[in-house]
Amino acid sequence: MGMITIAKLFGKSPFAPLQTHMDKVASCIKQLPHLFDAVEKKDQKAIIEINNRISKLEHEADLTKNDIRNHLPKSIFLPIDRESLLDILSLQDSFADKAEDIGILLSLKDLENFADLKDDFTAFYKKNIEAFSVARDITREMTCLLETSFGGMEAEKVKGMIEQVAYLEYEVDQMGYNLLKKLYDSSEKMHYSSFHLWLTVLKEIGAISDLSENLGNRIRMMLELK
Repeated sequence: MGMITIAKLFGKSPFAPLQTHMDKVASCIKQLPHLFDAVEKKDQKAIIEINNRISKLEHEADLTKNDIRNHLPKSIFLPIDRESLLDILSLQDSFADKAEDIGILLSLKDLENFADLKDDFTAFYKKNIEAFSVARDITREMTCLLETSFGGMEAEKVKGMIEQVAYLEYEVDQMGYNLLKKLYDSSEKMHYSSFHLWLTVLKEIGAISDLSENLGNRIRMMLELK
């Protein structure tokens, strides 16, 4: 995306470029269920292909992020300060980074004892993706917030969505604890390298809901300053 296109997006709404970037980020997160399906099937070829796809999509998100940073207008009025806009952009970009990290980790070796943890693992990653989806919906509401001067019913709606993300993150923490307990119970049946890989993968997936809550809180701060 070039400077002219970015400039046009800013002319439409200062949040339009953020939404364009979030669309790129979402394309990375959308690959994760396919990746986990390939992990369950021990389909190493598919895992490598999906990992490469995520890396390509993450690079595209990076290019868009850099384009926005480089061409963020300094001379036009912005309804939020540049620092807030860039903070939101950086948080959004972290999702794409996490998706890439997860893809790389799962391409290293098979996850042992996957069948034993499958149900809990599936519920865990789906809950994290649900938190991301709500966070993405919040960013889509930004233009409507601008149109209502960050107040009224629209602001209350967004605050409700931010609370929803916070509760989803809480649910993820509970599910993560139960999953870790089962993992430790199974640890004697695993090689240490596999156990460590499980721990790292769960931490990276759990970071998706943490980032979702952080993004919601950053937007809440912006609302409270209005």
